[in-house]
Amino acid sequence: MTSLGARRWWVLGALVVILLAVSLDLTALNVALPTLSTELRASTGALQWIVASYTLVSAALLIPAGLLGDRYGRKKVLLGGITVFLLASVLATWVSSPGALIAARTLMGVGSAVITPLAMSVMLVVFPKEEQPKALAAWAGASLLGLPLGPIIGGYLLDHFWWGSIFFINIPVSVVALVLGLILIPESRSAVAPRPDYTGLLLSTGGLAGVVYGAIQEEEFGWGDVRVWGVMTAGAVALAAFVAWTRRARRPLVDLDLFRDRRFTGGAVPATLLTFALFGVLFVTPQYFQGVLGADALGSGLRLLPLIGGLLVTSKLSPRLVARVGAALVIAGGGVIMAAGMVLGAFSTVDTGYGMAATWLTVTGLGMGLVLPASMTAAMGALSAERAGVGSALLMTIRLVGGAFGAAVLGSLLSAGYRGRVDVTGLPSAAAAAARDKVGGGLQIARESHDAGLLRSARSAFVHGMDLTLVAGAGIMIVAALLAVVLLPRRHAAEGTVDGQSEHEYASA
Repeated sequence: MTSLGARRWWVLGALVVILLAVSLDLTALNVALPTLSTELRASTGALQWIVASYTLVSAALLIPAGLLGDRYGRKKVLLGGITVFLLASVLATWVSSPGALIAARTLMGVGSAVITPLAMSVMLVVFPKEEQPKALAAWAGASLLGLPLGPIIGGYLLDHFWWGSIFFINIPVSVVALVLGLILIPESRSAVAPRPDYTGLLLSTGGLAGVVYGAIQEEEFGWGDVRVWGVMTAGAVALAAFVAWTRRARRPLVDLDLFRDRRFTGGAVPATLLTFALFGVLFVTPQYFQGVLGADALGSGLRLLPLIGGLLVTSKLSPRLVARVGAALVIAGGGVIMAAGMVLGAFSTVDTGYGMAATWLTVTGLGMGLVLPASMTAAMGALSAERAGVGSALLMTIRLVGGAFGAAVLGSLLSAGYRGRVDVTGLPSAAAAAARDKVGGGLQIARESHDAGLLRSARSAFVHGMDLTLVAGAGIMIVAALLAVVLLPRRHAAEGTVDGQSEHEYASA
């Protein structure tokens, strides 16, 4: 570690830069969808896959990417992922058809699937255990900041430049990260370097693709459609077969005994539940700002700043609190604070205005900043250094699947609450069906109708659905808090672990 010295903080800076770019890309695209519909003449299905292709590929490839890094060298594979992300961003900036953009987004998903777990495993290499909480807090800040910042930056770029500019921002960020990575990141690989478990790779990749694909398709077809539950069932069967195979394999892809470690499970479960709840919050609030408060795309993003402010405050405190009282209490306290913020948001009405939203978003951000760094530190502390790539990929896969289900399940709850309250009396049958069945479409039809009564009904129905979603998210975070207390051992997350470098083989400085 002494050979790295202060250089490791520059390494962290390079990793945070590229992680922020990946995180920004997850949400910046959402504000551009109406523009893409016009500029590229993209259908609703094409728009859905422009977004979904990225998530689907990322979820399916995280674990294989971590394995490649462990076996062939983490620096080498990480820089390859950054290069793929860079080239795909260049392609996405200049494409002129929906099919080409879907292809570019798929390649960006491949790059993201490599970058995310390998960046985390490199942190385990260059930082000793006592400094990993600070490094992981910076990682958590980068990954979380990108979610609300994406609509802000995306909205600004769309207001001032062409639609491809939302991808152009990835190019200089990726170049900087690539150069810094080449110069600063040390090469490392697993000392064991196991032969890939190809059967496990096939089953896990196919299973995850099926489950995430079904969750994505739910928004268009609903839970009762065979294209949703049928594909999800097939994916679940493949994952069950993967678990059975893993228990028999001599060199399994994933060490399932990790879940017997209370640190890993006690950190991974709350982090996944937080992602589940957060995707629900980020699904409803931009629509609330635009459909109820009348904000534009940029204004909607700017109104998420209180969430960022709360997050920044407590993410800096989280490592210190973990060192003082342990991860369990920090995660539990943060979960309760998040739940309180969302419960406060559930008291919103069509007349409460932005002041109420700013308050509950701030409280929610304060809780988020406590939960994620502490939970990630606990989970990563359970990983042996030689399986850092696959272990961190497993952790990120669980969270990504949780996020996909959070958007699907909580989005469905929003739609159900909306449909149960909206009054479409007086509209033609086709317009009434559209206004009743689709939340965003209903708000748009209500605005265009110039019917004040219909508009208020649609907005009131949306707020009712949002309130239900926030209550559900609060309940999820209470469960996360309880599980942290039950699962995590009564000791600091950083204690009782081996030195992060002792089991690594360095290929170069």
